[in-house]
Amino acid sequence: SSLTSMAMRRIFALALLSVVSSIKDASPHPPHCPHNQAYVGKPAPDFRETAVINGEFIKVSLSDYAGKWLILFFYPLDFTFVCPTEIIAFSDASVRFRELNAEVLGASIDSKYTHQAWIDTQRSSGGLGTSLKIPLVADLTKRMSRDFGVLIEEEGFTMRGLFVIDPKGIIRQITINDDPVGRNVEEVLRLLQAFQYHEEHGEVCPINWQPGDRTINPDPRAKLKYFQEVANCQKDS
Repeated sequence: SSLTSMAMRRIFALALLSVVSSIKDASPHPPHCPHNQAYVGKPAPDFRETAVINGEFIKVSLSDYAGKWLILFFYPLDFTFVCPTEIIAFSDASVRFRELNAEVLGASIDSKYTHQAWIDTQRSSGGLGTSLKIPLVADLTKRMSRDFGVLIEEEGFTMRGLFVIDPKGIIRQITINDDPVGRNVEEVLRLLQAFQYHEEHGEVCPINWQPGDRTINPDPRAKLKYFQEVANCQKDS
């Protein structure tokens, strides 16, 4: 009977161990929503990947942008539909971003050769054109996309994720679009200017803020100046 009791205890222990192992192995996130290591207010995940710019293959890393703002955007795939409209718009606005001490970096899971072939394709044929002014990262291993939490694991490509990263490498803003809808370059510029205004002046930017608009002193008493001015303007109109 003692042998039987020991055998039963061993079977029970093995069964319990199996259950615990199953729980540990189970992912807390569904396959389509990978664990996101990128959080607002936290350091951006480090990366060092190959990018294509001006017909050359170069290595780019997060540290390359130290001291500058970085607009990092992921897009699903080369040779698609919405993606070229976004990339061209960001490229055309690259001078405006640089005037604000910001660089723009695009990324997808395509290879560097696919990127180059797309750049070599005329815009009238759905390509990016050889005048492209921003680098495109070839995240062929999908490591960078996974680290930033935008990889759709079961599909093998990325969502339209965009990250505003400050000169210290801290993520200040994250947006992720579903595939059918492209992003707005003017809104990204507005957000960049708003974050920069706050960094310089310490005041916070209310809804729909544009450069030159009123801002709010984040103090319980001082904030009243803003709300009184807004109320007076609404009364006059």
